[in-house]
Amino acid sequence: MTMVTPVTTEHLYAQYQRYPLVTTDSRNIPPQSIFFSLKGETFNGNLFAGQALEKGAAIAVVDDRAVVKDQRYLLVGDALQSLQELAQHHRRQLRIPVIGITGSNGKTTTKELIHAVLSSKYSALATSGNLNNHIGVPLTLLSIRPETEIAVIEMGANHPGEIAFLCELALPTHGLITNIGKAHLEGFGSFDGVVQAKTELYAYLRKHEGTIFLNAADQLLSDHAAGIKSVTYGLVPEAGTSAKILSQKTFQETGHTGVEITFPDGEKQEILSSLFGSYNALNIIAAASIGFHFNVTTDEIAASIRAYTPVNNRSQIRRSSRNLLVLDAYNANPSSMEAALLDFASHYHHETAVILGDMLELGREANEEHSRILRLLEKLSPERVFLVGPIFSEFKLKQEWVTFPDSKTAASWFSEHPLSGASILLKGSRGIRLEEIIPYL
Repeated sequence: MTMVTPVTTEHLYAQYQRYPLVTTDSRNIPPQSIFFSLKGETFNGNLFAGQALEKGAAIAVVDDRAVVKDQRYLLVGDALQSLQELAQHHRRQLRIPVIGITGSNGKTTTKELIHAVLSSKYSALATSGNLNNHIGVPLTLLSIRPETEIAVIEMGANHPGEIAFLCELALPTHGLITNIGKAHLEGFGSFDGVVQAKTELYAYLRKHEGTIFLNAADQLLSDHAAGIKSVTYGLVPEAGTSAKILSQKTFQETGHTGVEITFPDGEKQEILSSLFGSYNALNIIAAASIGFHFNVTTDEIAASIRAYTPVNNRSQIRRSSRNLLVLDAYNANPSSMEAALLDFASHYHHETAVILGDMLELGREANEEHSRILRLLEKLSPERVFLVGPIFSEFKLKQEWVTFPDSKTAASWFSEHPLSGASILLKGSRGIRLEEIIPYL
């Protein structure tokens, strides 16, 4: 066996500067990349290190001395910790603005809008997809290249302390909390726990004299923003970047969210986006506010938001051969579910159907929050209601409502009982996999 000594972060960074592509997936090995052999409950990346090198990786970072065969293997004490420390070290070399973003609802869409706006002026980088956890944030930081001028880092959490930890890696200079709602209650214990966890971003920026972008009408966030330099936005006239939602008639004609924004210099822009849901208005205004703060012109801001097309079943409106689909099925919690239902009911009035999936990770609040959504459904009275998942299925429901234990069963049912001529809302937690139903609608 080759005798080796664990390498330092500095040595690892020297290798990263030679091979600046990093991966943790042995199925996807870019040529001349560094493979980090992470471990999980059901896998051990050390066992795939040799395979990664055979596929073209330049280096495999491992934390099992037994797999080391030659100098292409770099032994560390803990591969995940080394990945995080390498990312933090890289971040410390950068002299660019880094915007940290978190929140219960809308953070990924807002991140994408911010990236679109900033990219019209800068070489901007943003978190890819939802790589927003203790692995995804380091990978995002290590994808920042020398030419990058500004970065937007999404931070997710389902337990206290996670945002604080991610801030110590990303070292944000600016921050945005989109909102705080009832999400991941199981991990946070209570709504107060959610508040404490999300505002860890504010605590970091207060300590390090950073700047936050703040919804001026959100009293909860405003209360926690004391002592931090703030740039305000919102649907109130006193906000630095203020806006009003375009008329209900515009909504009904297009199904898309539109706003008229008034910027701090008095310039006005009317923007009709491709996003469904009036709740996306604040996400649009936040992106506009950040763009203006970083000297993007109002014309460029408006053009970037108009051109943005939602993906991954987030606030999308799509037409199939038979129906109009409102796809907000990437994830769900009580506040986002309620907002989606209310907006859908206000825009679509004939031949409506809703397909709702369970809201997960609500802990002891799960039954009450699902019951509250069912009461709202009774009040809104869509023509057809379909509920997917074991939690919704436990309730005694209206006779005409249809329940399914999972999306696979639902997809089979819809293939045999096709809907036609309907406007259909799909909303549910990621774990329910409502996207499996879409091909049958």
